[in-house]
Amino acid sequence: MSGQGFPQCFLYWELSLQILMWVVIESSSFLQGLGMLTLSAVLPSLRPPDCEIKMGEEFCPSPSQFQIFFFFFSLYIVALAQGGHKPCVQAFGADQFDIRDPKECRSKSSFFNWWNFGLSGASGISFCIVNYIQDNLSWGLGFGIPFISMAVALVVFLLGTKTYRFTLMEDESPFVRIAQVFVAAARNRNRPAHSSITEKTHLFSAEDGARETTLLGRSSQFKFLDRAVAISNDPISLKKNWNECSLSQVEEAKGVLRLVPIWTTCLIYGIVYAQLSTFFTKQGATMERRIGSGFQIPAATLQSLISVSVIILIPIYDRVLIPIVRKFTRISSGITMLQRIGIGIFTSVISMVVAALVEEKRLVVAKESGLVDMPLVTLPTSVWWLVPQYVLLGAADVFTMVGLQEFFYDQVPDELRSVGMALFLSIFGIGSFLSSFLISIIEKATVGSGQSWFSNNINRAHLDYFYWLLAGLSALELGLYLYFAKSYVYKTKRGHGIL
Repeated sequence: MSGQGFPQCFLYWELSLQILMWVVIESSSFLQGLGMLTLSAVLPSLRPPDCEIKMGEEFCPSPSQFQIFFFFFSLYIVALAQGGHKPCVQAFGADQFDIRDPKECRSKSSFFNWWNFGLSGASGISFCIVNYIQDNLSWGLGFGIPFISMAVALVVFLLGTKTYRFTLMEDESPFVRIAQVFVAAARNRNRPAHSSITEKTHLFSAEDGARETTLLGRSSQFKFLDRAVAISNDPISLKKNWNECSLSQVEEAKGVLRLVPIWTTCLIYGIVYAQLSTFFTKQGATMERRIGSGFQIPAATLQSLISVSVIILIPIYDRVLIPIVRKFTRISSGITMLQRIGIGIFTSVISMVVAALVEEKRLVVAKESGLVDMPLVTLPTSVWWLVPQYVLLGAADVFTMVGLQEFFYDQVPDELRSVGMALFLSIFGIGSFLSSFLISIIEKATVGSGQSWFSNNINRAHLDYFYWLLAGLSALELGLYLYFAKSYVYKTKRGHGIL
């Protein structure tokens, strides 16, 4: 483990220079994409001509093929850069804490809380200010502000290079170590697993930050991998051996496999999260959004309610709730990571139930007002009816999203922490794809009957049915999650299962 043999002030927890390099590379790519988007909105050659009004009708020229290509190419660069930037910079930040120091260990358990606090604050500003600028002032300025902000952030990040904690990485790739286990288990598939092998290995306790030696015995899960365990445990002969592996290697591979059921069951939460920027916004666009006599809230700005609820709830959770719970559980984080995720999933079930009930009420108002066939006319019902479902999903974020970040950072092999953060983000990326796939199937199944759930006329659609379906799927997800979480064995001494 890094830092051995150095004074305490140099005992820094795992941080690879490679992660720093990736943060810089992906930040630069992010800047490139945002800069291209800004140019696509500013330069006349990269955007279509402005719309004209002729004889009382608006005529908007179509963009050229090159303009379309340039715009979408810019978006893809931003998306790819974000996919590499987020997991690296988040793992980089968490690696700054030394879990062998009790104070830093406790601070590290709060890192993901305050990371999301800052992220939500920035998102709230973006939804409220940048969206307004794009809708009412200039798209060029609306894209330019994120570009300038990202440039400033990169400069500030680089200014702190001399203060960051670095450590040497192991020569052997963790991917290779894990692959060796599966190859060795396959080659030895006809050999009985050894039943009495144990191995001493050094572990760090994340609860008290103390270093201790623990006897690591073979776990009872995924026994087929036990066939890869070597009879003689010579580290030199096993380092590049694809026929036999050390017990610690096998347990490391088992730890990765244990993540799969948790990752899979949380995909439904990703589907629920995808509705924030789609149907929730579409609902809000049909409702009364005026404040005072002249100002009207942009429908997309409603997403800032998530950020506001996260900003309010995280300090309450971190500074009030956790210290109280810690006195009873005697766990530095208050509750285990899996317990936190489970609470969030349960909250998401409630949010979908509330969303379905509110949509039913909105459809009744449209029918009673005689506006069913006039989707562009604002319904006589306040947009504030949508606040509870946004706030509940914000509360679910405080538990599930932050819990998932900490879980996938903490439970992967030490050298794969940025990959663990990528696994966390993939839940929401794949969840969006699954949401689109589910919507396509339902659309094909319902459009023929004339009762499409996703009609362009939202007053004739049945988003309430869709929300009830998501509530049911989320309840099923919660049941499966509890089943797998109950038997999950943590990599460190945080606890054993969710209950």
